[in-house]
Amino acid sequence: MAKRTHLASGSDSDALGARDGLVVGVTLFSMFFGAGNLILAPLLGLRAGVQTPEALLGFIVSAVGLPVLTIAAIALSGTVGKLGDRIHPVFSKVFAAAAYLAIGPFLAIPRTATTSFEMVRPLLPEDVSPAAALVAFSLVFFVVAYFLAMHPNRLTELMGKISGPTLIVLVVLLVASTLVSPPGIPATVASAPYDEAAGVAGFVYGYQTMDVLAALAFGYVIAMNVRELGVQSPAGIARQVVRSGVIAGVCMAAIYCGFGYLGAVMGSALPNAANGAEVIAGAAAIEFGSAGSVLVAAIFLVACLNVCIGLICSISEYFSVEYELMPYERWALVIAVLSCLLANVGLTTILEYSVPLLSALYPIAIVLMVMGLAQRGSGEGGRLAWRLCVAFCGVDSVIVALRDGFAKGLALPLDLLPLAGLGMGWILPAILGFVVGLLAERLFRRA
Repeated sequence: MAKRTHLASGSDSDALGARDGLVVGVTLFSMFFGAGNLILAPLLGLRAGVQTPEALLGFIVSAVGLPVLTIAAIALSGTVGKLGDRIHPVFSKVFAAAAYLAIGPFLAIPRTATTSFEMVRPLLPEDVSPAAALVAFSLVFFVVAYFLAMHPNRLTELMGKISGPTLIVLVVLLVASTLVSPPGIPATVASAPYDEAAGVAGFVYGYQTMDVLAALAFGYVIAMNVRELGVQSPAGIARQVVRSGVIAGVCMAAIYCGFGYLGAVMGSALPNAANGAEVIAGAAAIEFGSAGSVLVAAIFLVACLNVCIGLICSISEYFSVEYELMPYERWALVIAVLSCLLANVGLTTILEYSVPLLSALYPIAIVLMVMGLAQRGSGEGGRLAWRLCVAFCGVDSVIVALRDGFAKGLALPLDLLPLAGLGMGWILPAILGFVVGLLAERLFRRA
């Protein structure tokens, strides 16, 4: 890996100042908050109507709480590799590689280009070929992302001080306009699934963001940036990474609340919207007229570029350290080129395989997060328990993900498990595996 320049902002210490701490937190927020996050809360608000506050509460618990807890787990463990090593070194490498590829070049990174292009497309002349425009747009998009990703230890200079605050200002501008001049009123009757137990439905909806996998990737790069700002002790870095996670979580929760409100007050203006992007675009058009499409395009473009840069940095950093086949810069180039190709020629096909892979990996990632938070108390004595916990959870999640991806009509005995209908049938097997492992360890110690 090429040598990187140290840009310490002050003398070495165990904590950052308030300003630098806020900048790192905004950086982490920017890495998380992409197009997928933008469109979730508006659709929730539209469908939940008067039940929006309750639905948002459940949504924030899972969509914000789980990623923030994962950042804390990575801070305590050091890296996702060290966290996975508690199960087995081979498992650690396979899981991390699969997770990074699934959320990176095989799904999220190509989709940052295609999603932002769809929001920019209305601004293009009508006689421009959409296919040719996508090629040109994605080439420029990934060239910019690649060069901005060349200094992963300086992301705070870009995202924390420029692009992150820009995104927040643009979102606040749109949401504030709906507060001053509401485009409509919330639906008086919530639509399914928010008509019954809106908080539970919101929690399940937030769970589906799958940001825990992204948190596994981002933790290490955030630690690099904290170190670059002058904190050198492992304990100090861990504390600051956790604080950054909290700041990012507060930012995400605030924007989710704003967009949830926006979606709710669009209930009478656009009751049949199919997705959150349509809700946002409709609100912007009502509030700003033709300039609304420019505002929406800017919001999605900045958000998607932030996530793209963050993922390229995190994934390239991991592979350059764990697999020394190439330096960081070449890994970043490979990921950018592959993502650009998939965005233009193969994204639909690759989604058929990457989405089931994500669904299989996500429950395992949550189990690893819980293990990372509990590891100080469990020590080496809990190794078998955690291994069986991951194994039992993995069997359920892999089988169900394969069925959901390739044989949706197939009924499985696993469908009878509690919470299986909510996509969380893996919880009981995970608990069972942990309990069996603890009992087995006690028996072995007595023998």
